[in-house]
Amino acid sequence: MLRQSFLFLAAALMAGPTFAAPAQYHVGPDGDYPTFETVRDAIRAEKSNGGLPEGAEVHIQAGDYVLEKAFTLDAQDSGTATAPIRYVAEKGARLLGGRLVTGFGPVTDEATLGRLDESARAHVVQVNLKALGITEFGSPAGGGVELFFDGQRMTLSRWPNEGFVDIVDVTDYDGHVIHGRKGSKTGSFVYDDPRPERWQEESDAWLHGYWFWDWSEQRHPIATIDAEAKVLAVKEPYHGYGYRKGGYYYAYNLLSELDAPGEWYLDRESGTLYFWPPSDPAGVEVMVTLLPHLVKLEQTSFVTLQGFTLEGTRGGVASVREGEGVRLNGLTVRNSGGGAISVSGGKNHGVEGCDIYGMGSSGISISGGDRTTLTPAGHFAVNNHVHHYAEIKRVYAAGIHVQGVGNRVANNYIHDAPHMAIGFGGNDHLIELNEIHDVCLESNDAGAMYTGRDWTQRGHMIRHNYLYDINGYQDKGSVGIYLDDMFSSADMVGNVFRNVYRAAFIGGGRDCSVVNNIFVDCKKALHIDARAMGWAHDHSDEWIAEAKEKGTLKGIAYNKPPYSERYPELVNILENEPAAPVGNLVARNIFVGEGWKDVEGKADPYIEYKDNLSDTDPLFVDKDKHDYRLKPESPARDLGFEAIPLEKMGLFESPLRASWPVTQE
Repeated sequence: MLRQSFLFLAAALMAGPTFAAPAQYHVGPDGDYPTFETVRDAIRAEKSNGGLPEGAEVHIQAGDYVLEKAFTLDAQDSGTATAPIRYVAEKGARLLGGRLVTGFGPVTDEATLGRLDESARAHVVQVNLKALGITEFGSPAGGGVELFFDGQRMTLSRWPNEGFVDIVDVTDYDGHVIHGRKGSKTGSFVYDDPRPERWQEESDAWLHGYWFWDWSEQRHPIATIDAEAKVLAVKEPYHGYGYRKGGYYYAYNLLSELDAPGEWYLDRESGTLYFWPPSDPAGVEVMVTLLPHLVKLEQTSFVTLQGFTLEGTRGGVASVREGEGVRLNGLTVRNSGGGAISVSGGKNHGVEGCDIYGMGSSGISISGGDRTTLTPAGHFAVNNHVHHYAEIKRVYAAGIHVQGVGNRVANNYIHDAPHMAIGFGGNDHLIELNEIHDVCLESNDAGAMYTGRDWTQRGHMIRHNYLYDINGYQDKGSVGIYLDDMFSSADMVGNVFRNVYRAAFIGGGRDCSVVNNIFVDCKKALHIDARAMGWAHDHSDEWIAEAKEKGTLKGIAYNKPPYSERYPELVNILENEPAAPVGNLVARNIFVGEGWKDVEGKADPYIEYKDNLSDTDPLFVDKDKHDYRLKPESPARDLGFEAIPLEKMGLFESPLRASWPVTQE
């Protein structure tokens, strides 16, 4: 008996340990549970009885799941690090916050037909949304109903159909001047095209414009149209920066401008939607957005959502707040009015492998960590494809926002947007291996990567990113990596810039480095100025006054631990020419093209230049094919230039990718 027991034990040990599988749940027409709420509640009940020691895996069958309210998980729905709870969708499983619209018919009302452009009358169809149970429409300013046809956002009727028209002049030069540029505080300006005279019967016409600066927009209802004087006036509140000659705008939400395929207009009083479909709507999915949100995880830990398609909201689609270890993997988030994914607070949350497009606002926002203690959050956004976003909120709605302390943004592919690709602030973020192109398409003096205005938000590493074809609206000039208004202590290392108007930009900041980068055909590759010693001194004067009075900079005890230990350059900043761009290093960069140095004379003496290559062929393997590897005999190697991992930039194949291969558009 003893020998048999020993042999049994030995066999068990040789076979290795055995583990129980997580509990299995199935949701869908053929599953055990019909809805997400029912399976969530079943898991809650099992957990409350002491079950699920190995966690749970919820399998979501393919199909549309039309939600009546956001699917919400909270602390009681958490897993653990060793027993996570995973919601995994089959391909084709879609959570829908919008409503599908059918029943379009011809427009028969003669008065309505008379207001339509003659070219549109035979093509426009209508449907009553109130008859479909949709009664809240929101505002044309944003956050209201949006229309999608066959997966594409349709255009709220507008003029001109593409692009902008310029302000001919303002009507009241009231002494308003910013940085030498004259304008007006009053939203009243001259037009020269007779088109606005068609809008007199419109009850809710709007203008959307970049009224003073090319990076600041606002939407206004039209107040009056003076056809005789050719003057348009907008309703208050007026734009904070005012209005100037040469600002640009378009008009929208006008029935009389519904004059092209893909345009639509909603009569908010009657609930009638008028639409010129691009093709026969029969058999094509037509959707209007409805729910404010689709998925919320509040104080939830160790839960994964994987493989879903999420769409159809008027606001943000998916959010994670507080908690730990949540994973949003391989999601397709699209066709909504707000931002795609928001992560705030908590620690170690990840957004990986998602496809995000057709968003009214930003793509991914991650924020976490404690700036007072410099405790990192450890959040990450990795291997995501974010494109065609910020379609309603046009500026400061980045492909990826990162705030807080100690988060990572890596291997993302971001393109086709009116403003920035990555916005960041806080401390100690790692931004690496991202591929970015064709952003800042509608704005100037804007950055593909942007941050600004703080001496204490330090410790960022921006390395091994590939940025190209970034030149701003009408090619008037935008920036690759933009450290605005004295932002300090960011290292730009091993990046590649091609055809970027101003590639690396230090706007009066300190303690930054531009090291081992490649600049190809960038008109003003390196920009450094001393703005705090000139026109921008108000900001630094304010910070200096606070430091002297309170011993803080923007509320941060900059000369005490942990800041004094982590950033020793801050300790004696007041004694080291605080307004000057001190401590910036430009070393071992390769500049190919003319006019690489765009440095203000007052800034130049403070900069350390070392071993840069600017007037010699670096001997790329194949510049014409954008292969920027260096040949063995490259003179840059003699200067200490280190190889950049070009092959690792951008997206990579992974089981967590929502799609593969990805077309590099």
